[in-house]
Amino acid sequence: MDSLNLRTKVIAEINLVPQDKLEELYKFIHYFRLGVEISQASLNKTMQFAGCWNDMSDEIFDNFNEEISTRRQQAFLGRRSDEASLD
Repeated sequence: MDSLNLRTKVIAEINLVPQDKLEELYKFIHYFRLGVEISQASLNKTMQFAGCWNDMSDEIFDNFNEEISTRRQQAFLGRRSDEASLD
């Protein structure tokens, strides 16, 4: 469905909302839009780092990747033993 057609349908639905529910609908739409904007800003901030490893040699990247894997395994091993002791 194209954007204009969808927007027209949304407006048509809004026009059918009872007067006493418009404030509630406005707040919902407003906070939904703000959430989308905040989410987009967060994504843009994260994407600043996209490709930052492009200039690493394959050897350095492989070592880096192995180190991450090892650290994650160590972190989760400790966590699993803590969880197992609760039984």
